[in-house]
Amino acid sequence: MRVHEERNLTKPWPQRGWSWPIRVGVAIGALALLLVLGRVLVMTPSAEAHTDVTFTLIYSFKGSPDGSSPEAGLIRDGAGNFYGTTSSGGPSGYGTVFKLDATGAETVLYGFTGGADGSNPFGGLVRDAAGNLYGNTYRGGGNGCASYGCGTVFKLDTTGTETVLYRFTGGADGRNPLGSLVRDSAGNLFGTTYYGGSSNNCYQGCGTVFKLATTGVETVLHSFTGDPDGNWPWAGLIRDATGNLYGTTHQGGGASAWGTVFKLDTTGAETVLYSFKGDPDGGEPDAGLILDAAGNLYGTTHYGGGGGCQDGCGTVFKLDTTGTETVLHSFQGNPDGGSPVAGLIRDAAGNLYGTTLYGGAVGKGTVFKLDTTGTETVLHSFTGAAGEWPTAGLIRDTAGNIYGTTPYGGRGFAGEVFKLSR
Repeated sequence: MRVHEERNLTKPWPQRGWSWPIRVGVAIGALALLLVLGRVLVMTPSAEAHTDVTFTLIYSFKGSPDGSSPEAGLIRDGAGNFYGTTSSGGPSGYGTVFKLDATGAETVLYGFTGGADGSNPFGGLVRDAAGNLYGNTYRGGGNGCASYGCGTVFKLDTTGTETVLYRFTGGADGRNPLGSLVRDSAGNLFGTTYYGGSSNNCYQGCGTVFKLATTGVETVLHSFTGDPDGNWPWAGLIRDATGNLYGTTHQGGGASAWGTVFKLDTTGAETVLYSFKGDPDGGEPDAGLILDAAGNLYGTTHYGGGGGCQDGCGTVFKLDTTGTETVLHSFQGNPDGGSPVAGLIRDAAGNLYGTTLYGGAVGKGTVFKLDTTGTETVLHSFTGAAGEWPTAGLIRDTAGNIYGTTPYGGRGFAGEVFKLSR
């Protein structure tokens, strides 16, 4: 396995193989992202206009007290309110859970203090029928892991009261969850931890898939070992109608170690559905998956696939029920975007929508559409003043409007919530 070490923020961002998650770096240090822009993409900026798409800046974060760097996507209730997390900022500087109403007014529902309650939520939220919100924090909670804490799973009720449902210890139970949670009909929560687990094959552990019962009892469903099953699962999971779980690992999965797509059945047995090779099939899937009615899986890879970037500009892929992978689109950097680290959404016609971290007209990321023929359309290129470097996926309303977040840019340079409409 590769040597893994925490990133030194005084150095420019290295290329693939430096496994420290980008989202953590985005929230912890803007300097490194500014330095990397000239290293990741090799391109010549070009102007691009989309007169049929209207971009609306719904909310710009200021950092304090409203939060900073929303790394995750949004969820939306029946009344049109949005809910999300910021990975930093807020009253104490350790991130927030926020609500944005239909008029664009923001309310901080909870500000993390960095102690027993958790710190730095990078994943998004899930919401139950009663309006309670569930999520996790990458740090905080106590229980070791240096002075930062190993992370938590939390519940926020409708009065704004936070309850820590579980504090990770950093051992076999896992540590440092990055991805969002998924919830079953009985109220059990399922997720991944980036580090920890029972394997010593990886720096700080290879990561886990866990279940958290409504009683607060955690069960490790799978501990990754690096080879052949993958390591460092960055994203959350999806769950099919029979209870099987599907996800991705950031690296590992054989000699190429470019990451995997895996399935975990209801007995806890793991199957590696696909191991990435880097070129031309893609590498390092940092995002979760979506599943269609026929059982096909769709996702993105951060690297691989060729294009005008060192280690490749990333891909959109499909994995059918036989385990055959098809690259639906290989990004080139300019003007189509590069380095997608967020997952996809799919409309009723089968079109896919997503974001790229870099690339586009001025190198600050894009929102794209991929139709069923494989034709990509850049719906929006970020410019910085109105957002940059989107790390999260999108949501779509019944009218076809698209909503998302960026962790930087906007009027307050602390991230934004945006809308795209036609």
